[in-house]
Amino acid sequence: MTISAAIAWFIAGVTRDLGVAVSLCAALMVMPAAAAQTPAQITGQNRQLVSQAFTDWADGGSSFFTDMLAPDVVWTIKGSGPAAGSYHGRDDFINRAVKPFTERMAGPLKPTVRDIWAQGNDVIIHWDGTGTAKDGLPYHNSYVWIFRMKGLQATEVIAFLDLSRYDELLNRVKPEAP
Repeated sequence: MTISAAIAWFIAGVTRDLGVAVSLCAALMVMPAAAAQTPAQITGQNRQLVSQAFTDWADGGSSFFTDMLAPDVVWTIKGSGPAAGSYHGRDDFINRAVKPFTERMAGPLKPTVRDIWAQGNDVIIHWDGTGTAKDGLPYHNSYVWIFRMKGLQATEVIAFLDLSRYDELLNRVKPEAP
């Protein structure tokens, strides 16, 4: 290939690539831009998502934690006692905090939401939980959960509850042997 042929080949390639780039840019300029969500829209979306998840749970749904928690969530239970502390990952939280509780309950815990506050990616839920333990005694507790949302799931949770009621249930009712 001669130098002049190589230059012609190079110029043809650049021109073709430039034409493709110009056409692509023109197409992108004509297409409607994907509107970024406003802070108010993000707040509303997160509040609605959490509210619906609690409604589904109250109606008998059993996928609240798998639906709402990111796989790598960090869940922190504030207070003192064996359950207090941080859980790293949805599976860790479910295995070490949720399962020991549900194994001692005769049926699912029924949530009643008292209020939900949201600001951007932060959602605060004040709710009461009621149910019956396997020994027939009632279980009641009040909760405040603070969710930090990302990608429609909670990536961080801080939970407040009366840990003495939770711990009392775990100590009073023994799980059934497998």
